Amino acid sequence: MDDYDGLFAEKLQLLMAVNDAEHISWPRTKHLPAVDHQGVYPRPYQDKLPIWLGVGGTPQSAVRAGKLGLPLALGIIGGEPVRFAPLFDLYRAAASKAGHDPASLETSLNVHGFVAETSQAARDIYSGPHNEVMTRLGAERGWTPATREQFDTMSGPSGALFVGGPAELTDKILAHHEIFGFTRITIQMAIGRLDHKSLMNAIEILGTRVAPDVRKALGGTVRAKLLRGSGRRPSLNG
Repeated sequence: MDDYDGLFAEKLQLLMAVNDAEHISWPRTKHLPAVDHQGVYPRPYQDKLPIWLGVGGTPQSAVRAGKLGLPLALGIIGGEPVRFAPLFDLYRAAASKAGHDPASLETSLNVHGFVAETSQAARDIYSGPHNEVMTRLGAERGWTPATREQFDTMSGPSGALFVGGPAELTDKILAHHEIFGFTRITIQMAIGRLDHKSLMNAIEILGTRVAPDVRKALGGTVRAKLLRGSGRRPSLNG
């Protein structure tokens, strides 16, 4: 952990090499042993694995993704998302400087959120489980306990939580698309213990009402995607 960045950089380079070729040779490096023409199986069904680089709030990580020409997945769980917009600027500038066309690279916003028939219902359903998890994490990381007042503030138009009714959620996605120009948004709903019926209803609303309205407004330039599960994002973080 004392050299996390170096370890991550080496593993990422090796992963990209494996993605490009069936057989891989790798010289011994600081963190990884040598590999001599090793076949790696199974191969992806598609031509290559889609590798996204996950970024929290570290400018160096955004620059790294840009230099490598990898799609950027920005995770935001607090504060005002607009404050993270400069990371997208850094990413695109680094990509351009490295010879990659920024317009051809995908970017995503990855947030916590929930949708129900009304804004009040969405907040009432999601606030308890979400705050329980964030309070538990906060005890490990030095945060203050999460409160309903904080939750409601973060669910507002400029907050990090994408929580509300269908129209409210659609408007918030579109407003942030104007800021970031992302090509995908991932909304993680399964934070804490949500009852099954509410979660299934949220998935249906997201898929049949929110996503179509977002695509219609943007002419199909963004894919609204729902990520459910244990909290893992489909990307590398670093």
